Amino acid sequence: MPSQRPEAADDLSRALYERHAEMCKVFSNPTRLMILNVLRDTEMTVAALADKLGRAIGTVSPHLLMMKRQRVLVSRKQGNQVFYRLANARMLRAFDLIRDVLYEQMSQEGILSRHLGRERAKTMRRLQKRPVTLR
Repeated sequence: MPSQRPEAADDLSRALYERHAEMCKVFSNPTRLMILNVLRDTEMTVAALADKLGRAIGTVSPHLLMMKRQRVLVSRKQGNQVFYRLANARMLRAFDLIRDVLYEQMSQEGILSRHLGRERAKTMRRLQKRPVTLR
């Protein structure tokens, strides 16, 4: 079996690193990360995604196009609506792994417990403000 010339292997390796870096750009924006998470189990229209994320369509749409160019998302058109979904669900393994590492770091730093404590306190205040109705 003939082996590749060293330059060809270097070119292939360089091309892979370049694609890897481009793919990582998808993970470098909070809106794109939220899009990945929302599309985890379903496909959605631009308008539905924008509504779910609480963002304007004009904000969400460029992110979707960038993610489609990177082959992270695919789309299909139905009438005048465009539906987006994950091109490859294995992408979520990287997403989930990074989130797990971040949760672990935040937990070690005490950030997560402080945040959860604040959320718990907010919930308790809301519950205390609700009128109690007896039936």
